[in-house]
Amino acid sequence: MTDLLKQLIATPSFSREEGPAADILEAWMRAQGLPVRRVGNNLWCETPGTTDKTLLLNAHIDTVKPVAGYTRDPFTPVVEGDTLYGLGANDDGGSLVALLAAYRLLAAKPQPYRLIFSATAEEEVCGKEGIDLLLPKLGKVDLGIIGEPTKMQMAVSETGLMVLDCTAHGVSGHAAREEGVNALYKAMDDIAWLRSQPLDQVKLSVTMIQAGTQHNVVPDTCSFVVDVRSKGKYSNVEVLEMVKAGLQSDVKERSTRINASSIPESHPVVQRGLSLGLTCFHSPTTSNQALCPFTTLKIGPGDSARSHTANEYIRLSEIEAGIRTYVDLLDGLVL
Repeated sequence: MTDLLKQLIATPSFSREEGPAADILEAWMRAQGLPVRRVGNNLWCETPGTTDKTLLLNAHIDTVKPVAGYTRDPFTPVVEGDTLYGLGANDDGGSLVALLAAYRLLAAKPQPYRLIFSATAEEEVCGKEGIDLLLPKLGKVDLGIIGEPTKMQMAVSETGLMVLDCTAHGVSGHAAREEGVNALYKAMDDIAWLRSQPLDQVKLSVTMIQAGTQHNVVPDTCSFVVDVRSKGKYSNVEVLEMVKAGLQSDVKERSTRINASSIPESHPVVQRGLSLGLTCFHSPTTSNQALCPFTTLKIGPGDSARSHTANEYIRLSEIEAGIRTYVDLLDGLVL
């Protein structure tokens, strides 16, 4: 699995440019005798189970672009002791190869579920040619294991994301006279409203603002951007309607697709994890969980704090422990 991960690190696979990496992974899976199928740059294989339940294992093959702080070649995989350096090693290569190894081990004997392994594209940009393209091919899924770096602890909930583009409208005029309606002031009123809203489990942050063309002209428009993070009490559509009702400005959502997600602690997979000594936590970062219309659990080797950082790395011992934990967590699990 380490050799496979090295090949993937050495192959740039930025979001929407995953083709060469998908080719490498597909060829490797075929060489191992796995019944791999492909749609776009998404790969999957499956084995039948002894019931009508389905368990999906998923990780992504795309990466962000390397940040400026790299002192190593991001595409040259280097092992130093227990540490493997390279872009995508932690996010999401460690989970990808650990889930693939776990799939082979779990598929070696009958399981009480149809088992699917999938490697998908465009996760880092929530693109529609990623897991969205794959899921219609799979049929009903009862549980998804989303491989992301969580130190092999269980992310039982995940924050949702929505971005709003807002525009306040006024009337232009000369700044030296009492003319016009200042759109910037109207935007300030709306921003004050956003800051004062005590929406439970929702964080509203104004992150960008733009108005005016020159110093002596009252601006007739002011645009600002709102970053919305919700923990699941409200759907993105519900938050959107509340914001629209409260603001004077026009509000346009970029997307409502990335909703919060959660799994009850009473779920069999969570209970199995607790019995193994794993812990539960809330994840502030988004993943393919947000795009899955079924119950999911996010768990994988590595550390989210290393993702999207210079000189990204994963420890080989983390991958090995991840494989063992995946198998212990899922072997014989009754959904």
